[in-house]
Amino acid sequence: MPDKKPVISLISLGCPKNLVDSENMLGILAGRGYEITLDDKNADIVIINTCSFIKDAEKESVRTILPLIESGKKVVISGCLAQKYQKELQEAIPEAAGFVGTGDFQKVGEIIDNIVNSRETVFDVSKNPEYRHVYNSKRFHISAGVGSYIKIAEGCDYSCAFCVIPSLRGKYTSRNIGLIAKEVRELGKEGANEVILIAQDTTNYGRDIYGKPALSRLLEQLNDIDEISWIRTMYFYPSSLDEELLNTMARLEKVVKYVDIPLQHSHPEILRLMQRPAIDNGQIIEKIRDKMPGCAIRTVFITGFPGETEEHFEHLYNFTEKYRFDKLGVFEYSREKNTPSYILKPQIPARVKKMRKKQIMQLQQGISRKINESLTGREVACIVETVGSKNRVIGRTYRDAPEVDGLIYIDTDEPLSPGDIVTAKITSASEYDLFGTV
Repeated sequence: MPDKKPVISLISLGCPKNLVDSENMLGILAGRGYEITLDDKNADIVIINTCSFIKDAEKESVRTILPLIESGKKVVISGCLAQKYQKELQEAIPEAAGFVGTGDFQKVGEIIDNIVNSRETVFDVSKNPEYRHVYNSKRFHISAGVGSYIKIAEGCDYSCAFCVIPSLRGKYTSRNIGLIAKEVRELGKEGANEVILIAQDTTNYGRDIYGKPALSRLLEQLNDIDEISWIRTMYFYPSSLDEELLNTMARLEKVVKYVDIPLQHSHPEILRLMQRPAIDNGQIIEKIRDKMPGCAIRTVFITGFPGETEEHFEHLYNFTEKYRFDKLGVFEYSREKNTPSYILKPQIPARVKKMRKKQIMQLQQGISRKINESLTGREVACIVETVGSKNRVIGRTYRDAPEVDGLIYIDTDEPLSPGDIVTAKITSASEYDLFGTV
């Protein structure tokens, strides 16, 4: 090894679950004495932790990789793209210094050592990924904001017809409650005042290690941690959101009343084709609102799934209009090889998928504006994100998750700091953001 170890930078693409992996990799490398920089121009080696969930994510990954390769940097391609394409990617980008699979990133220290000591490309991608949670290193935080993501499980045991995650991430693997609580306590001491629990499906948490779902039990323990004020949980699976969990969420003071539940569609025929539970999703929404009045509900739909007729789409449109979601995202169906939906017919033309997405989003824009305007004059709990000049504070209400939802712009004469929890009076609203005073 040279006397001075090379400087490492990392670019994290895709979802918050990927971000946690990225911060764990950097933590491992920092623990081995590597210098970490957030500026890839000053780095000797750049790790790109890629996303490959849909075609657009793959394109973004490639657009990030190629300019760095062309600049002469040593580039390590990690994550979903490396896992999905394995040898094809190695042949397409032979200039890359290394490839790291989704089940291999805990070995990143040895992999980087090998890259430093060898001129040959280091390829460490397990054919069948088996995720290993990192227990013996401290995360190196590269995310901004006052909240911190906590990955409580990895992988997925479902087989949704459109999804590649099980093949990229392996079987569902939960973390131990005690170790999660320890990490949350440490993050709180470091300044995080909100923790966001994430997994491919948080409602299934603990089944593999405790014999039954244990998210309620986890929330109970985290609620007793003095160092944090808010606990937010993302990505509930519809058929697993039971009364016990809803009652727990309603009762615990630190658990924000916010449910992210990707429904994907409303029509039972499309849900069956998607290999999703063909249940009455409307009843689930009504149950959530009954148990937790004032709860903000976010969901995601897919337009243009193979076989989606005008009748199916009209059902989805009417469902959106009826249940008036607080937050809603729409994806056009992305045809992915090695998924059951790849061979389904008829495939929907791109222009139809795009038009249907636009119609739902235009409907939602009006719904969102009316919901936000209904908050005018009310007092809402908020967390401060940044404090700027001229007494302008930017934050999020309990109704808004970081990055995916809106912001609140607060005028105040009070001395506030990032992470403070305050009560703001809403004075006006737009489609996605709020304005208020403290």
